[in-house]
Order: sequence, then structure tokens, then C-alpha cells
Amino acid sequence: MTAASVIGAPWRAWPGWAQALGVYAVARLVSFVVLERTARFQVANPWTGRDPTYLEFAGIWDGDWYRRIAEGGYPLPLPRDVAGEPVQSEWAFYPAYPLLVRGVTAVLGTSWTTTAPVVSLLLGAAAIVVVHRLFARVAGDRTALTGVVLVSLFPTAPVLQVAYTESLALLALAAALYLLVARRYLLAMPAVLLLGLTRAVALPFAVVVAVHLFARWRTRRADRFGVAERVQVVALGLVSVAAGVAWPLAVGIATGELTAYTDVQGAWRGGDTVFLRPWWSMSQFLLGEWVGPLVLAAVAVAVGAWLGGRRARLAGPELQAWCLAYLAYLVVVVDPFTSMFRFLLLLFPVAVMVAAGVRTRAHLLTWVFVMLSLQVVWVAWLWRFTPPSDYPP
Repeated sequence: MTAASVIGAPWRAWPGWAQALGVYAVARLVSFVVLERTARFQVANPWTGRDPTYLEFAGIWDGDWYRRIAEGGYPLPLPRDVAGEPVQSEWAFYPAYPLLVRGVTAVLGTSWTTTAPVVSLLLGAAAIVVVHRLFARVAGDRTALTGVVLVSLFPTAPVLQVAYTESLALLALAAALYLLVARRYLLAMPAVLLLGLTRAVALPFAVVVAVHLFARWRTRRADRFGVAERVQVVALGLVSVAAGVAWPLAVGIATGELTAYTDVQGAWRGGDTVFLRPWWSMSQFLLGEWVGPLVLAAVAVAVGAWLGGRRARLAGPELQAWCLAYLAYLVVVVDPFTSMFRFLLLLFPVAVMVAAGVRTRAHLLTWVFVMLSLQVVWVAWLWRFTPPSDYPP
């Protein structure tokens, strides 16, 4: 079962990229309606008055921090409170997206409020074309389009049309994965570097490169793996590591404080940055001292088993490796909080694994209904701000 067969016969004659863009356009229109209607229930908040316009509503939360970077750059020296401790500041946010929007506004003479959501929307369109091409390469055209439907309608997919970095990150990540799978290693390097300047997710990609290197080495007799390609793969792995540490290092150099980036991240968390322990503590808080960690371990085993299973293997070792490495990365460095739902959007290869099991019209429509329902919940619950403070999306 494909998305084109559900929507209608004319779509089947369109090229794959056009079908993907059509799905994306419909999905973003639906998200526009959800966001615009929810904005009617938005009370006055730190960023807008009550009943904001769609474009104003699309720029709240972290979008305001990106606006500050685009309009004023990063503050020096490192902002601190009266006790001398680092406070929340622009240094926690990566520069690629706000500087890109800044360039567009400079050329067009438009405002941040208007430009940022439009840039995100267009970047998302480019990303979905690359996602479709990646999915088609590993699973075929029929499964690829169904996977695109699932990505486009993901519960947190409205973030692809607001003033956030997810569109650019999705584009860079999808391009890097596609170019790696296509063995165009030199072209993958700029994509990884862009990813490293967009979101703090380049280090897991180095794991994917290592898995690809191992897979190529293991089959080198049947599938020639020459010296030049070996050097390029190793170089791509090193570039991935460099991309992963580039921004924290740049923050340290710019501020003159080597640990500035982690210090600012700690300020956002209300204290020091602690790895892994928050998941353990949260499981105990929710389910009890012993039951919580046991359930957490059981979920980790179940997810790992599914991602290592037969259906996931159909997507290829690179996409499997990304999903496992990215999930492990999230568990190690990210607190289990409401922003996690948004972070899961970059786990997009799971969509093609799920799509491989969609066989009937009813099955696909069920997924569509569930995704859209959860999208409404996410926007109304997390994107809409409830004073005096609220959980971040």
C-alpha cells in the first residue's frame, strides 16, 4: 500500500520528488490550521499579546532566542548572575539557522517574524525530497512515499514551519545519510559540518560512519573497497567528530572559557550538566525506586531489539546505526523532558522501517489518524504557552 494509491490515481503518475512535495504541502497545510486555530486560544505571554497572528505564534519559545542571535549576535562576555554563575543565554543555541535567516532578511529586506517560518518551511520541503530519495534507495519507491507521509505528519512535525532549527537539521542529516549510503563520501562532509553547526547531533553520525566502514570492510572481497574509498570514509568519520565538538569549542574560544558551552547548558537545566542519571531518576520518580529502572531497562532492550530486527534491517546498516546511536545519545546527554518529543523527529529513518510493514489502506489511514491526533495534542499542550510558566516544546 502506498500513499499515492490512498490519495488518488493521478498522484501515481507524478515523479517521486513531486509526490513527496505534495504530501509535505498537504501536511504543512494541516499543521498551519492546527497552529492557527490554537493561536486563537493563546493568552498574553512573554513573546506576544493574546490571540497572536500565525507568524507571531510561529516565533515563540526558542524562536525568540534565534531572533536575538540573528539581530544581535552572541553576547560577550559570557552572561552571569550576581553570584557569578552562567545564566541562560544565546550561547546554548547553534548558529547556522539564525545566521541563514539573517542573511535572507538582509537580502529581501523582510522581518524576522515573517522570514524565519518561511525559511523553515522551504528548508523542510528540501529535506523531505532528500528523505524520499534516501528512503527510495534503501526500500524502494512504494515504501518511500509511505515513509514520507509518516515523517510529514509526525506529531511534532509542525516544528518544520516555525522559527526552529529542525528543518535545517533534517535537511543536513538526511543529505549526510543519503550521501553516505550512496558512497559519495566527499560530498557528505559539508552536510555533516552543516549538521554540526545546526544541532548538537553530529557525534552520533560518527558512529554511523564507523558502522559503514565495518560493513564495507567485511564485504570487500565481493564489493571492492579500494584504498581511496577507505581514506575518504575515515576522513568523513574524523570530520563527523570535528563537527560534533566544533561549536562547544568555538564557544570556549570566543568567551575565553573552555567549559562555557556546558556551563550554559547547565544553566538551562537549572544546575550542572549530568549525563545519563536524569533518566534513572525520572523512572524512579514515575514508577518507583525499583520498578522504574526495571521498566526503563526493559524499554531499552525492546527498542534495541526492534531496531536490530528483520524489518529494521531492510533499511540498511547505516539507518539502523543512526537510530541506535541517536537514541543512545539522547539518553546520555538529554534530560527526559517534554522537548524529547521534538528531538524524536530526527529519528526519521524509523518511518521507513514502519512503512515497510504497512500493507493495507486501513493500516495507513490508522497511522495518519494517530499522527494527526497526537499533533493536535502536541500543539495545544506544549506549543501553546500557559502562564506563568510552562513546559517547553
